[in-house]
Amino acid sequence: MQPETIEAIENIEEVKEELTVFGKFISELPQKALNLGIRILLVAIFFLIGMKLINLIRKIIRRSLTKAKVETGAIQFLDGLIKAVLYFILIMSIATKLGVDATSVVALLGSAGVAVGLAIQGSLSNLAGGVLLLLLRPFRVGDYIIEDSKGNEGTVIEIGIFYTKLRTVDHKIVILPNGTLANNSMTNFSESELRRVNLTVGISYNADMEKAKDVVKKMTKWCHGYRTKNLILYMLQAMMRAMGIKKIYAVSNYGYYANNHVRSDRKLKTNFGDFWLEAGGRETDDKRFYELPLVEERKTM
Repeated sequence: MQPETIEAIENIEEVKEELTVFGKFISELPQKALNLGIRILLVAIFFLIGMKLINLIRKIIRRSLTKAKVETGAIQFLDGLIKAVLYFILIMSIATKLGVDATSVVALLGSAGVAVGLAIQGSLSNLAGGVLLLLLRPFRVGDYIIEDSKGNEGTVIEIGIFYTKLRTVDHKIVILPNGTLANNSMTNFSESELRRVNLTVGISYNADMEKAKDVVKKMTKWCHGYRTKNLILYMLQAMMRAMGIKKIYAVSNYGYYANNHVRSDRKLKTNFGDFWLEAGGRETDDKRFYELPLVEERKTM
């Protein structure tokens, strides 16, 4: 038999084998597609059930922490952390059902840990910052804070895993990374029960003081129906309420002398006590101060 004939016969045999394999694949394709479709359907059902269970577990934990009177910021942080962990477990379980070797995935993540860490170092920094905020508690949900590096300020409404949300006085939402808050200075206006507030009204040195006073009185009466000093007090009380301050203390005549080292026999132009009592204030155990209400009765001229 000629070599060419032998080679042709071998090629024919190879083609027959390939056709046989292809035919077998075609014949088994519907069954494999059906099996794959069933597996995908089961995975989808498993995912939906997992989501329901995760939401139920989170709800039970939030309710338990609330009954235990845990701080709102801590509840929000733990809820976010538990959600992330449970969803990771759910996804790994689904991957295992699809035939992915979980051990291989964990080994791959471990070997790529350095690269992943460099890629998400900002997020990891925010996560670590969230843990520090939770442990050190420089502020709580409901506190009014100012972040000193950028000057962002507002009332804390949520402390998450990676970010903290503030609501400004004009109802804007400011989202700050936890890493920034943990690594920079901030001012908490709600930490102390008492705080001193100075209001300064400027006027030119060349202006007529008497005329300026007369203009201010007329404008405040025309715009608000308030006496000037009562309008200033009203604005101060509104600002204190907006910042969550619980009490306002005003200096008495005695406190003015004590704080400014002025002779007590010096006559003051204004009797602080009379004005604070007229504004609804009351004397305190410390005779240097009066306690004022957060809501002032309207005083007209």
